[in-house]
Amino acid sequence: MTARDEVSGMSGLPLANASGRAGLVTSPHTSASAAGRAVLQQGGNAIEAAIAIAAMLCVTMPHFTGLGGDGFWLLADGASADGAPLAISGIGQAARGLPADLHRGEAVPVRGPASALTTAATVAAWEAAYRVSREQWGGKLSWSSLLAPAIAAAEDGFAMGRSQDFWYTYRADEMRDDATWRGFAQTFLPDGRAPCVGETFRQPALAFTLRRLADGGPREFYEGELAARLADGLRSAGSPLTRDDFAATRVRVSPALMMPYGHGVLATLPPPTQGVTTLQIMGILARLGLKDCAHGSAAYYHRLVEAVKQAFIDRDRYVADPEFADVPVEMLLSDERLRAAASRIDDDAALAWPHRFREGDTVYFAATDAAGRAVSVLQTIYFDWGSGVMAGDTGVLWHNRGAAFRPMHSAHPNALAPGKRPFHTLNPGMYLKDGRARLLYGTQGADGQPQTLSVLLTRLIDYGMSPHEALSHPRFLLGRTFSDSRDNLKLESDVGDEVMTALAALGHAVAPLPRHSALAGQAGVIAIADDGLATGAHDPRSDGAAMAV
Repeated sequence: MTARDEVSGMSGLPLANASGRAGLVTSPHTSASAAGRAVLQQGGNAIEAAIAIAAMLCVTMPHFTGLGGDGFWLLADGASADGAPLAISGIGQAARGLPADLHRGEAVPVRGPASALTTAATVAAWEAAYRVSREQWGGKLSWSSLLAPAIAAAEDGFAMGRSQDFWYTYRADEMRDDATWRGFAQTFLPDGRAPCVGETFRQPALAFTLRRLADGGPREFYEGELAARLADGLRSAGSPLTRDDFAATRVRVSPALMMPYGHGVLATLPPPTQGVTTLQIMGILARLGLKDCAHGSAAYYHRLVEAVKQAFIDRDRYVADPEFADVPVEMLLSDERLRAAASRIDDDAALAWPHRFREGDTVYFAATDAAGRAVSVLQTIYFDWGSGVMAGDTGVLWHNRGAAFRPMHSAHPNALAPGKRPFHTLNPGMYLKDGRARLLYGTQGADGQPQTLSVLLTRLIDYGMSPHEALSHPRFLLGRTFSDSRDNLKLESDVGDEVMTALAALGHAVAPLPRHSALAGQAGVIAIADDGLATGAHDPRSDGAAMAV
């Protein structure tokens, strides 16, 4: 296998070592991509490279991911033509003892200690992936060696990037005025201010925590002395989580959820993620067809947006934790259901869109190795900067995924309940042919994730674009964002005035975004050709890079 390097979206020369072994990684931060590439250069496999990337991102992109969040992995073993991808759903469960106001049916706050009511399963997902690496993929690298680059970056510091600066700026007023952020400020606002782009940013407390995790193994996060410190710190801040909740945290490992598309198969995570929603959108588009739509035309964007609407209606009605609710996945992906949804789409008029929008941010990264094995991953702390609550003096910022629940005792399948896993927007994906991964893809962006994926997948599969081309073209975002509460269709301005005017004439409430807007998702793609040649890129909207060996 050989690989072509594309760094920060720019194509480079083919790279391979003397033995012909090769691989490729992509992530939203160059330091993380470099850590993954170094693992491949040492002879590590794609899972080992992805764990090194995952840990580094917890240090270098703390506004989007961290040890105090959740993680989702898809693993495909390219050595077997009939090997189905394995899904690792790392979702923390709600505390067993919930506050009285939540028992009365009040909504979960979006920030603060009451929103920090689910455990964090990111490290448990690493543990499950590492086990597959050792037991099935012949992994040889030690657990501690994979975390070592992240420890060094937390201790010695790294140059702060544009993405972190952007989200500091957006939340500046909230951080100054809200008591929630007091513990946060000690770590992330040294000297009472946000670091500047390029300034060295150190996290010594997080370095100590990562070192404990490296020495004690992944269960140290849930059952060891580190677990006790994390739980006690959260309880002191007002979170309902306990040491027993930490110890009860487990990931779910299952076959990936799959659906035919084109000449291959799309694979993603099962509920309670919205992976089924992405598959529904693509299934609807397959039945509508795109052959009569020029790429980038108003007709192209209209069909994608209307397919998103149809799938979101089902998502908001059905998707929840299948251990607590009936989630009819087979029905949702049935030919009858998808054809009926496609038939409701009017090429001449937009459907009114009054539905709730979910915020959220995350990081996508992927890796492939010389054997063609592939890993596609998303990690999150939900909203940018999560709950805003630090787990004591550990340097760990906790997520606010509990805010994704509907109020307790409501009739909705995603209603809050003790021990329940919340609905998740994260859905990394793969596209396979003959059982082997050909595309690895995913994006940041909550409700925007399936929207961005519909654009990327149609460009990659239906229009035959390269990863760099697919990522560079303009995107849309349907619904509200934290900066625009209107239910409109936001389009990056480089779609052109003619397209915007035509979409407005169809009934879309059109609003422009800047070219390559940070609100339009930060995606990554690796494409693996039949001959093993891998190409990849990360979003020009991020600080990321794809790097080859």
